[in-house]
Amino acid sequence: MLKVCHQQNIQQSPFWRGVNMLFNADFPNNLHDIATTYQQITSMSPLVIPPFIAAESASFILAGWLEGKALEPRQVTDGMVIQLAEHLGHCHQQTRTTWGAFHQPIFVAEQWPMRLYNTIKTLADNHPTPIPDSILNKALQQAQAIKVDSFVPIMLDLRWDQFLQRDAQLSALVDLDAFVYGPQAIELVLLEYLLNEHQIEIFKEKYQKLQALPNLTDIRLAYRLLLFLMNVLGEKQLAVWMAQSHRLDSLTARE
Repeated sequence: MLKVCHQQNIQQSPFWRGVNMLFNADFPNNLHDIATTYQQITSMSPLVIPPFIAAESASFILAGWLEGKALEPRQVTDGMVIQLAEHLGHCHQQTRTTWGAFHQPIFVAEQWPMRLYNTIKTLADNHPTPIPDSILNKALQQAQAIKVDSFVPIMLDLRWDQFLQRDAQLSALVDLDAFVYGPQAIELVLLEYLLNEHQIEIFKEKYQKLQALPNLTDIRLAYRLLLFLMNVLGEKQLAVWMAQSHRLDSLTARE
């Protein structure tokens, strides 16, 4: 499978702008280091990862072809949710005290709140539609107050179509471009948008056998706004985005 970079699309992408600004990922110039991502995620995850063949900075990634079809949300089974929980649970066990680009996470924990604050503010200032002050100011306040002790591998563009399926099972994870070391909570907040309440309960049961769930109450808004401004799932309307996620944290609190 050959993936070729389209420089103009990347430069115009709010997603990659956010990834590069917050995590210093330097995409797509960092592609010459992506072999490290393939090797390490292969060792962490129970899912099949394509074999890495070659890559060139700002140009292409070549990986081995795997059998299977791209997964659509309507095709997701309970078993696939369990597999996702296993994948994330194992990845989230790989903790570090530093964060940033996957191949070189150079930032220390004390740098997270201000870099998050600055990224949200910059993306909001450049967003095509104004972000209401009531939401932006609260998200920025949350960002400044966030304290993170450890960081884990997270996939900032986590979506079902990044996986292949065969025989009603997740057969592979095939897109590794957007892995970074960051707070576990970001990926869980994103997960709230991917799972319905039934799937969340299934996910929680499996995930909590591998890793504890954090309390998202005082940090959720900052991460939700960050993900919206990065246009992670393509939603353009903030009101729709803020209304549609399921509550992983509140479900945890009721147990």
